[in-house]
Amino acid sequence: MTVVSIPLATEMIVRYQTGMVNGSPVIRQKSITGLKAEVTDADLYEVAVALFDLLDYPLISVTRNNRYDLIEE
Repeated sequence: MTVVSIPLATEMIVRYQTGMVNGSPVIRQKSITGLKAEVTDADLYEVAVALFDLLDYPLISVTRNNRYDLIEE
């Protein structure tokens, strides 16, 4: 049995700091879904950095989640 994976979509998850409370950073997370699976890691990261350059919040991390369909060939 051969199983093939077909890329469906990519989700970008960004974590960023919105401030400080009692000396501890307040971290938020935002998911951006529906991205093309073909987007490169470098392009995805570049977009996240460009978006957060426009905001007052520092970018903490960028995570990529890929979704695939698995089919038997």
